[in-house]
Amino acid sequence: MDKLYWLLLALPLVGWTKIPTSMRDKRLAKYTPKITSKDFAYDNLETPIAKVYSDELAHVSDASGASLIQDGLSAFVIRATFARMATKTIDLQTYIYSNDFSAHVLINELKNAADRGVKVRILIDDYGTNSDIADVILLNQHPNIEVKIFNAVKNRLRFLYYPQMLMDFNRLNSRMHNKLFIVDNIALITGGRNIGSNYFMPETAMNFSDTDVLFLGKITESATKSFNDYWNHPLAIPASVLPRAGSARALQKLDQQFKKLERTSARRAEKYNKIILMALNEYKNKNFDFSWGRGQFLADPAAKVEMSMMRKERRPGEIIIALNRLWRKAKKSAYVSAAYFVPGRGGINTILAEEKSGVHVTIVTNSLGSTNAPTVYGKWEKYRNALVRGGVEIYEFMQSAEKPRNQKRKREQRRSCFSVMHSKTIVFDDKISWIGSFNLDPRSTYYNTENVAIFESPEFAQKLRNMIIDDTKLSWRVTETNGKITWCGHRYGEEVPRKYHHCPDTTIFKRIFKFFTKIIPEKFV
Repeated sequence: MDKLYWLLLALPLVGWTKIPTSMRDKRLAKYTPKITSKDFAYDNLETPIAKVYSDELAHVSDASGASLIQDGLSAFVIRATFARMATKTIDLQTYIYSNDFSAHVLINELKNAADRGVKVRILIDDYGTNSDIADVILLNQHPNIEVKIFNAVKNRLRFLYYPQMLMDFNRLNSRMHNKLFIVDNIALITGGRNIGSNYFMPETAMNFSDTDVLFLGKITESATKSFNDYWNHPLAIPASVLPRAGSARALQKLDQQFKKLERTSARRAEKYNKIILMALNEYKNKNFDFSWGRGQFLADPAAKVEMSMMRKERRPGEIIIALNRLWRKAKKSAYVSAAYFVPGRGGINTILAEEKSGVHVTIVTNSLGSTNAPTVYGKWEKYRNALVRGGVEIYEFMQSAEKPRNQKRKREQRRSCFSVMHSKTIVFDDKISWIGSFNLDPRSTYYNTENVAIFESPEFAQKLRNMIIDDTKLSWRVTETNGKITWCGHRYGEEVPRKYHHCPDTTIFKRIFKFFTKIIPEKFV
């Protein structure tokens, strides 16, 4: 009876918490944007960020610089550093926004930039947003910050979320998986990282080992055009329509949190500011490790989600076409770092054909022990065995490969640290690099929207290849012995004496669960 009572009490709220999910809705006819095209009418080469590398940017009209960002802390610091250098605009596009400490600090940097007059646009996929009153949503009340959510769930009541998923599955199953951080239309950070502590801070219980790249130059303009495509799409709705997004009381609490953070984390903030200032000086003194070359930015059209809504035939887009072209052009080698690798029949045939023709392929992906998506691993497994037998060099990332400093730390690490590989990178022939949000799986190909950067520079490609090779040293080598798949490798810098004939670092229950996930259709993983 108590449950029925509360259900009846909540029913009047159902209508109040419904929001428009498209700009075509008449309720949004009077919507007026705070940030317009006039705010982007500036010469990006005249911004302070561009002037530091003005000689390099002017040398070739379509030149771009690329600097590899390997670890989470650097990814966090560089984003904050460029937010501080911004003088005109900042655009942030992300799939997941975790309302945690790192996200809070980074968004505070964007707020500080907006306080200086910088125009800030933030676009977040609704599926990846934790709360309607997350700090990023509340900052929409700032006069220089505009926030939009993409592909929104109509009713904001939590208990109605999953029923809506079933009723509107074709639309809500498609997600905006793009990741962009653009400053003054001249600097671009893209790769696999979302906004949250487990992407930036190595001490989190589940840490994502990922790869980002800082680009400078012409490639950024293409990324901005893609951002505008999503920003102006009807499925991108203003955060102001959320029932609690305009809460003045919630915004006051957020301001109090910012002030409390400054008071209670004074030492931490001082250390953080020193690192930011150090990074600023390094950039201004041209000490960032840039490689120069030609870049191409590709992104799925925002309309890809609407194609899912209308149940139109799903065809591979521009990204997968470009990837297939790169595979065909490869002559010597391909190094693949793919967190969620489900190549499909076409993909595996391409890779095996390349291996047979003399293009040696090395693949690093998650092990069952390291993955946060065992359903994906269940699909990868059938392709893995065929690739091993076809001569492809296969590695599976270890759950925890960092050597602890002492025995106590070792016990704590085994109990709590969970390292998940999250990269989506490829190097072809040691000269062409592929970096972005695109997972090599059916979801990225047919359902989610994605973005990638293709960069032609032998110098940069070798850096990315070396990073992938370093990851192989933190992974299980998967081979075949007497007709059986085996795992061997190094842990904490020492060779593991045992060869495994089942997925290492897993319980029998996890292996049983993985077995039953095979019944799930591949397109839904």
